Amino acid sequence: MRNFNSSHFDLNLIKVFLAIWDMQSLTGAGERLGLTQPAVSHSLRRLRDQFSDPLFQRVGNQMIPTETATRLRGPFETAFALLEQTVQDTHRFVPETTTRRFRIAMTDTGEFFSMPRILAALEKAAPEAGITSVRIDPSETASALRSGHVDLAIGYLPGIDTAQCQGRVLLKDHLVCLMREGHPALTQEWSEDSFSRLSFVDVSRAATGYQMAQDSLKQRGLSIKAKARLDHFTVVPEVVRQTDFVAIFPHSIFLRLEGRGGFSARDLPFELPSYDIKLWVHSSFSEDPALLWLRELIHAALPSPEIASHDN
Repeated sequence: MRNFNSSHFDLNLIKVFLAIWDMQSLTGAGERLGLTQPAVSHSLRRLRDQFSDPLFQRVGNQMIPTETATRLRGPFETAFALLEQTVQDTHRFVPETTTRRFRIAMTDTGEFFSMPRILAALEKAAPEAGITSVRIDPSETASALRSGHVDLAIGYLPGIDTAQCQGRVLLKDHLVCLMREGHPALTQEWSEDSFSRLSFVDVSRAATGYQMAQDSLKQRGLSIKAKARLDHFTVVPEVVRQTDFVAIFPHSIFLRLEGRGGFSARDLPFELPSYDIKLWVHSSFSEDPALLWLRELIHAALPSPEIASHDN
C-alpha cells in the first residue's frame, strides 16, 4: 500500500465500502445509499487507488472482499459508527417533527404480533415518522445492526452476538398446537403419538416453531410431517380454520387469533422450553436519542412480557 494521506481521504468512501461489503453487489450498495451504480463504481475506483488494492473482486454475481478489504472492515465500521453517533448526538431528536423512517428486522410472526401496536403508537407520537419492516437471515442480524442496514431487530435470536448487541425482553412466549374450533383432536386422546399423526401445515420462511417441535419429537423416536408448506404466514390461520390441518404456532399469535373466532389450541403433549422475544439494538447505537425513544415507545406499546406465558 502506498503512503496514506488522510487529509485527502473522503469519509463518504467509508459508507460506500461498508455498503459493498454488506450487499456484495455494486447495484445493491447503490440502492442502499441512494446512488447510481456508476457512482458506486467511481467510488470503488477511488478506494482502490487510495489503498492500491482491488478491495472487492467479482466472483459470479458477488463482489468478494480481498484480504486488504477484510482488514479494513473492522476499523471502518468502528470509525463510521462513531462518526454517525457524534453527528446524531449534536441534533436534538424531536418525535413530533421527525421524518425519519426507521428500519426494523422482524419475521412474519413478529410483524403480525407487534406491528399494529407499534404503528398505532408511532402515529400518535411521531406522525411524520415511518417504519419499514425488513427480512434478514437471523445469522446476519448483528451485522445488519452494526452496519446500520437496520436500526433495531425484534425476535427470538438465540445465536445473536451479545457482545455486540443489547436485548430487552418484549415477550415471553411458548408454542401451542393451533387448530380450528371443533377439531376432533380437541376431544381425543392427546399424546405424542396422536399428535405426530395429525396433518400439519408449515411456513417456509417464518419461525412458527414447526422445526423446534420436529427436533424434539425426533429425540423421542417420533416425527411429524408437514403435508402443506406455504410461503406466507398470514395464509396459515385460514387454512387451519377451514380444514383439519393444524399448525405449531406461538401462543402470542393464538391470543390474537382467538378474538376473531374459529380457532382453538392445545398445549403440546411434550415439553418445549419457553423463549424470549427481544428488542435488539447494536451497542454502537444504544445511546442514539432517536433509537432510545423508539425502543421505549415499542416496549410501552406491546403487552406485558408475561402475556404469552404458560397459563392457558
